[in-house]
Amino acid sequence: MRLKALVVDDEAPALDELRYLLEQDPRIGEVLTSDAATDGLRILQATDVDVVFIDIQMPGLTGLELAQVLGQFRTPPPIVFVTAHEGHAVEAFDVHAVDYVLKPVRAERLAEAVRRVVGVVEGVAPPAGRDAQVAVERGGVTRFVHRSDITHVEAQGDYARLHTATDSHLLRVPLTTLEEEWADAGFVRIHRSLLVALGHVREVRMEGGRCTVVVGERAVELGVSRRHTRALRELLVRDRTPRPGP
Repeated sequence: MRLKALVVDDEAPALDELRYLLEQDPRIGEVLTSDAATDGLRILQATDVDVVFIDIQMPGLTGLELAQVLGQFRTPPPIVFVTAHEGHAVEAFDVHAVDYVLKPVRAERLAEAVRRVVGVVEGVAPPAGRDAQVAVERGGVTRFVHRSDITHVEAQGDYARLHTATDSHLLRVPLTTLEEEWADAGFVRIHRSLLVALGHVREVRMEGGRCTVVVGERAVELGVSRRHTRALRELLVRDRTPRPGP
């Protein structure tokens, strides 16, 4: 399968460079270009494309605003942001971007973005909405963590610390925001300072009226507050009770 791509960037050198690199990729069949988000939107309304590569900082309609409009399409194309700005990564994945590539663009990094797009288009990789990638920063480097790998989330002031089986990452988002946005992905509050991913809960323990849960491969034990104990147990039972067949 060869993809039809649209590149939207207001800077001519960057637009030409990205088009050239994409045309060298055997998985890309055709590359359309636009130097403004509003013009790119007109192309998308008139032509079916398989993927859109968008700059973020553009005059008029920004790349993020264009992505929000595309999210209203009946079948929105996968989006890859290509930008010189690291600071918009969290917003980019809020609009379900498949990838976030920093300028100057390296050919091998762009090839990885195309690989991810192909996986989504061909259905061999989950769309961003089902297994979102979370952008986290450490030492000036932006990394991307699959939300499905996160076992629990711990409040740290106005920030949240994301825990996986092998690492933890600080995210500049309050716990209450994640509780609302990640509820559909199975994250529930078990304490005023903790969210847990139901899919990673291995055990529920009751000792002396105190409830704890064990999560992840490292068997981390987390305390459950009294006010959340009953609701958590009901959720776990409902989530893991086999449904009757047709």
